[in-house]
Amino acid sequence: ARRHRCDRKTLMNARAVREYALIEGEVQGVGFRWFVRSCALRFSLTGWVRNRCDGAVELEAQGEPAALEAFFELVREGPRFAEVRSLTRRRVGIESGYHFEIVF
Repeated sequence: ARRHRCDRKTLMNARAVREYALIEGEVQGVGFRWFVRSCALRFSLTGWVRNRCDGAVELEAQGEPAALEAFFELVREGPRFAEVRSLTRRRVGIESGYHFEIVF
């Protein structure tokens, strides 16, 4: 039988979860997407964030559950001039990827 090494990255990916979130409020034109990306990088998350035409922002973030919880705490606060009125989350399927991107 062949043994496989389990490095930290492999273990992290084994525990990873991915969530979709819809953020409503004063979240466009205030640096919200850049703030979200900065927070995602801080917690080593992958995924994306983008503005919607209805004035909301949506994102998908993937990583360890504890990192996602800490990330969403900051997202709920938002950057200085943002006002988050609602943040709705749901679990979605895991995707491959190495970056967190702002999608235009």
